[in-house]
This record gives sequence, C-alpha cells and structure tokens, in this order.
Amino acid sequence: MKRFFLLFAFAPTLLMAQEDPSKVGTTQKFDEVLTFVNQLYVDPVNDEKLTDEAIIALLEKLDPHSTYISKEEVNEANSSINGSFVGIGIRFQILKDTLMVVATIPGGPSEKLGILPGDKITKISDLNVAGIGLKNNQVREKLLGELGTKVKIEIQRKNMRKPMDFVITRDNIPINSVDAVYMVAPEIGYIKLNSFSRSSMEEVEKGIADLKRQGMKHLVFDLQGNGGGLLDAAQKLADEFLSGDKLIVYSEGRAQPRSNLKAYRTGKWEDGQLILLTDEYSASASEILSGAIQDWDRGLIVGRRSFGKGLVQRPIDLTDGSQIRLTIARYYTPAGRFIQKPYDDMEAYENDLTQRYLNGEFSHVDSIKLPDSLKHQTLLSKRTVYSGGGIMPDIFVPIDTSEITDYFRDLVQGGHVMSFSLEYVDKNRDKMLVSYPSFADFKSKFILDEKFMNEFFDFVKTADPKLERNDAQYETSENLLKMRIKANLAQDIWGYDEFYEIFNQSNEALTRAVQAIQNGEAKKMGIRF
Repeated sequence: MKRFFLLFAFAPTLLMAQEDPSKVGTTQKFDEVLTFVNQLYVDPVNDEKLTDEAIIALLEKLDPHSTYISKEEVNEANSSINGSFVGIGIRFQILKDTLMVVATIPGGPSEKLGILPGDKITKISDLNVAGIGLKNNQVREKLLGELGTKVKIEIQRKNMRKPMDFVITRDNIPINSVDAVYMVAPEIGYIKLNSFSRSSMEEVEKGIADLKRQGMKHLVFDLQGNGGGLLDAAQKLADEFLSGDKLIVYSEGRAQPRSNLKAYRTGKWEDGQLILLTDEYSASASEILSGAIQDWDRGLIVGRRSFGKGLVQRPIDLTDGSQIRLTIARYYTPAGRFIQKPYDDMEAYENDLTQRYLNGEFSHVDSIKLPDSLKHQTLLSKRTVYSGGGIMPDIFVPIDTSEITDYFRDLVQGGHVMSFSLEYVDKNRDKMLVSYPSFADFKSKFILDEKFMNEFFDFVKTADPKLERNDAQYETSENLLKMRIKANLAQDIWGYDEFYEIFNQSNEALTRAVQAIQNGEAKKMGIRF
C-alpha cells in the first residue's frame, strides 16, 4: 500500500490548551494510571513510550488520518512537504556492498565540487563504508546533518589510481515534486506531479513555460499515485488552471467555520486543453484539484476512481518536539461533493482498495456501483458526477495486468532490474554516450537484443541463484521487462524525464488521454477551454 500524504490547512501549528473543567477528571485518571504502573508494575517501564502509544491509540479511534509523529520522525515527515532537506546532494544506491553515486542534485554541494555519477564512496568521516553491509538508513544518518556543517568523504573513481578526498558543506537540497516534463506527442505536453509541496507551484510553472516553448497546446497532468500534500499547494495549482475567482474547495468542521478557497490570480494554463490522470492511489490534494477541474468543466479526468480522502488535517506541535496531525474539517468540491469514503468500519477502510480490485472495479467500469443519492451536476455543463469514495473519472481506463507475471514481479521487486541497470551503466557509460550522444538517439536506436538480455539473466543468476529463469513467463512479460530495463538505463544516464518518456509507453491512461485530445472528445463532453 502506498503511503498517502496528509492534507492540512495552514494555521498556527502550536495551540495553547485551554483547560476544560469537565475534562480534568479524564486527564487525572490517565495520570493516576501511569503513576500506579510506575509504582507497582512487575517490570520497569518507559513512560515516554507508553505515553506515545496511548496517544497513537487515541487518535486511531477518531479517523484513519489523524496521526501522531514522534519527535525523531518530524523532520523526515516534513521534508517532502517542505520540498527540501539538508544533505550533500546525491542520489545513491548500494550495489554489491558498495555505496555508489547514481546522480548529483543539480546545483547541490556535491555537483559543485565535481562529484560524478558512478563515483564510489569508500569512506565517510574517515570511517570505512565499503564491504561492511551498509544499509540505506545508515547512509542517510551519516550524510544528513545540520545546515552548514561539513562532512569528509573518500571517493574511488573509475580510471583513477588513488582515492579522492572531498569536504562537503551540507546545504538545503530540493526534493522535486515534479517527476517529469516532456512533450508526449506533437502539441501535447506532459507533467507528472508526485506530491503537493511548497515548491510544487514553482516547479509546475517552470514546466508549463518549458512546454509552451516547445509548442504545447494541450496538457496532460499526471496525478496517478499522488497521495496529496498541502492544501495551499492544491489551491495554487487549481488556480493555475481556473480563471476568475472560481471556488476551488470549501471546508468546515465542528470547531471550524466554513472556509472558502477561491482562484485569485491569472494562471499560466487557463485556456489550453487540460486532462488530469488519476488512479486509486490519487488522494487528498489530488482529489481537491481533480474535483475543482471536473466541477467547473475545465478538463477531463482520465483513469480510475481516486482514493476517497475528504478530511483536512492540521499539524499541531507538541512541547517535546513531536507532532499530531488532527482532522479538523471536511472538505467539499465546488459542486458540494464530499468524497471521503466511509470509515466507520476501520478494517473495511484499510482493505478498501483490495476489495475494489476483487469486485472488478479496476477492470470494468460497470462494476462500480454508486447510488443515485451521490449524484451531483457540474457547474457549467451540468454533467453528472458523483460524491462518496473518490473522484470518478470522465473516461475510465482499466488496469492492464496482461503482461505482469510472477517472474516479472520477482525481477523488479527483487531489485534486479535496478541493480543491473546501474552496474551496466557504470561499466559502459562512456561507450554508451559515444554511441548515443543524445537521449533521442538512445530512445530510437538502443535495442535490448538477445545478447543483452542474456547478460541480464546471467546477472540475476549470480545475484539470486534461487530465482530460476522462467522462459514461459518471460515470453509473456518480455516487452514490459525490456521497457523497464531501458527506462532505468535512461534514468541512470540522463534523469527522471527520460525515465518516464520510456516508462510511459506502458501508461494506458496517458495513451487514452492523448487519444481523447486528438479525437476532440473534451468538447463533445461539454468541457470548456
């Protein structure tokens, strides 16, 4: 199950507790229990751990999205939302017990010092990190730190006899919420957003500007797998596509009066044709954006029904540095839709996506049964849309599992595709860049022939002798596996844009969106642009 980012309103994050006389007995009871446990329990106890567990249990009784975050996890939990973290600016992978630089972050401290993809980090702060069974979390602990602090690393570079020493000053490293920006077809641009962070608006604006320079007249905005993020970012991105002062979303709760969020400025893509891609993992802020676009008949939603999260969380800092994210309101789309799926049965809520799959909802739109009581109308064209349990797409695209076999899953989930691609690029980077000086050359001319695939299977056999080659399942998954390997090679040489330009060849929702644009389906459905 993918992790969904919490959606939360901007408000002061530290609330002063006002003592309610009616609640004094409750807090006193908890203190009494904790005191007796400390005095009389058969074994020593950890007060802090017990208190944390009590808070977690309390919040779990409220709803699925009110959560507790320990003080040790707050910074990590906030990093994707803030759009940055403090580090040395590399993407790394541990390959055969060796810490390898996959890429440097553009503009980061490592790139500025001349660290290169393929460099192997052998020491950190004079401590050997090669051949010791290093784990990813241990690497992060050693390389992350306070802003402005320094860390010394030793690097072994191919074709260099002696190791190279670098002293790197840690800096703010951006976490991009935009994964890919490229032209998917003539006049059709593509942007993939992975989360809604403080940097999302700036990243999307840059992407739109880049695509306009390449002749974009239609935009496909990919929210598949996007679990959400900041309400403020959702509002700004909706405002990028909606004109005037249109309502984007409103929220209200027991202690929160109704709050309307509207468009308030001129966006950079208010007139061009727009299609949003969603799936069962598109949640929270993704659903706010999708709901606003659908309700105002601004664009089409293509894909599958979204997750169904219509609750607003507020972050509240606690005195010890920990944090709770408390549900304070429900949000509604401009047409008044409340899209939160029921959570009175928490077990059913947790198993909802599995149940949807078993019911056939991912394969057949007719399997989705929604009562007439959930019907709403869009605000301009009066098209029928639904509340309850997510955003229903205008064009349904079934999930395609015809090429996915158990053998394919073992190869991908076992890390063999990623590890092989990294090692292959490490050995052949210079030769590949001579043969394929541009990504366009690589995309059109690089062929994964039988000799190449045998090299891949030999790698897998060495890495995991228990994983036997399955020729029958390979025949079923051959095209998908080759596409995945080629996409990984492109990522390791160029970057994420190039990865998705190859990987998206199997993106059925994107293919259907392009067809809808080319066939003029949006206007036929009443979409106004």
